[in-house]
Amino acid sequence: MTDADQFEAFVREYQDMVFATAVRLLANPAEAEDIAQTVFLRAFERFASIATSPTAAGWLKTVTTNLCLNHLSRYRARWQFFSESDGVDYAATIAAPEAADAADTSARHERLERAVQGLPDHQRVPLVLFHFEDMTYKEIAATLGISLAKVRTDIHRGREALKRAMTGTYEPD
Repeated sequence: MTDADQFEAFVREYQDMVFATAVRLLANPAEAEDIAQTVFLRAFERFASIATSPTAAGWLKTVTTNLCLNHLSRYRARWQFFSESDGVDYAATIAAPEAADAADTSARHERLERAVQGLPDHQRVPLVLFHFEDMTYKEIAATLGISLAKVRTDIHRGREALKRAMTGTYEPD
């Protein structure tokens, strides 16, 4: 297999994960595609060292997350950060829904995904980093360059907005 074939197989293996991470953070598929392309350009530059590395997936997620956060801070309105938690695990709701009718589960999953994408950046990004990227509040605060209190507030408000969206009382900001 040539290097080009190996890289193509590498991209196919990880493209869904990279795109899903980017679209959850950016809530915009076109922007997520741009970020994914940039991630794989960077992967191509380092392909010799990451091709067979067991940490390739983690490296790709980190690069994707960092590029998305840079994109959001550079190209979107400044985030406004505003306390914590109702204890609902929305990532678990998406990843492992209750055993129910498949159509109902699929519809609920789609509604939750739309609700997450509809959140303002300052709520969506910390929620995604916490629930999907398994970052701690402290790590999120350091990554975003904000206070721990602001992270708690944004996650709390994001969860409240998701709760309203899932019960049909959601009104966008």
